[in-house]
Amino acid sequence: MMAAEARRLPDGRLHLHHGPMDLILGADGTSEAVEAAFTAATARFAPLLEELVAELPALRSAASLPLHGATARRMAQAVAPHRPGFITPMAAVAGAVAETVLDVMPRPGLTRAHVNNGGDIALYLTPGTRYSAAIAGSEARVTIQHADPVRGIATSGWRGRSQSLGIADAVTVLAASAAAADAAATMIANAVDLPGHPGITRLPARQVKHDSDLGDLPVTIGVAPLTRDEAETALARGAVVARRLINSEVIAGAALFLHPCLQTLGQPLLAPMPEPCLG
Repeated sequence: MMAAEARRLPDGRLHLHHGPMDLILGADGTSEAVEAAFTAATARFAPLLEELVAELPALRSAASLPLHGATARRMAQAVAPHRPGFITPMAAVAGAVAETVLDVMPRPGLTRAHVNNGGDIALYLTPGTRYSAAIAGSEARVTIQHADPVRGIATSGWRGRSQSLGIADAVTVLAASAAAADAAATMIANAVDLPGHPGITRLPARQVKHDSDLGDLPVTIGVAPLTRDEAETALARGAVVARRLINSEVIAGAALFLHPCLQTLGQPLLAPMPEPCLG
């Protein structure tokens, strides 16, 4: 296995790469604090892939199997609220990895930090700071203030790098942690669907990706143009799941996108607010 790589970007951010993991880290504060935070993050990142590979069979299982590493246990904790529905700890891997790296960064002199793992983001904010990010599928941005109960942002959908059982272009979730947001975004995106629609193409997950944790479940590989009514119907299915997760305080808010429609629930904090199909 190739060694983990780290390099500073021209804008001062840090790029960490190892196998499928590709992280961009940002930090603000004194130069000493930022350098120390990046050094700690690089050291913590280096063994992460090997740690996860060592438990990969259990992480790819929908059963609640014993897990030992801190990141693996974080993944299992994030998916637990969604059971007995089908979900494996891999649904939270990107968010959990981002959190694990972020955990070693805070220190005196550091005012703000983020770890972006392919769009799943873990945040560290101190009083008076905020974080703003673009939202997939929209020109809108989400802004998180220090006082907000949100430290994780994650996006899922059939067009993304992960496989989806649904047809959402993108579902962005805000939660107290990146791992929790990651798992919830997966489940909400899975629920945005039009079962039996002739314009939706699906294949068994293993035919698309041989080592998929979804086995032979049908994942979406194509969606024909939908009418506004069809998009609204599909989004309404996802909204049922999002609303339940908000009411149970698993997430803080969600924005669901399926062209040409948008639905927001809870605390999406979008600006400028796109024109919704649904309230």
